[in-house]
Amino acid sequence: MNQTDSSSGTFRKNIVPGLRVLVVRKQDQRSGKTTEGVVRDILTSAAVHTRGIKVRLTSGEVGRVREILGGQE
Repeated sequence: MNQTDSSSGTFRKNIVPGLRVLVVRKQDQRSGKTTEGVVRDILTSAAVHTRGIKVRLTSGEVGRVREILGGQE
């Protein structure tokens, strides 16, 4: 995925609470399995993170954003 793509989860400015995203949880990093959910909290303070911005979903799961799916809910 292109780093400048607005659907990229590597830029903190692209992530806001309420956004529907695909994340990779810590335990799924080896398999690359993604989990879909809605962002509740942004946990990464850096502006950019190469492996994805870490977020907490409304379900309570924590993972790094792999892809942004859609607008706020």
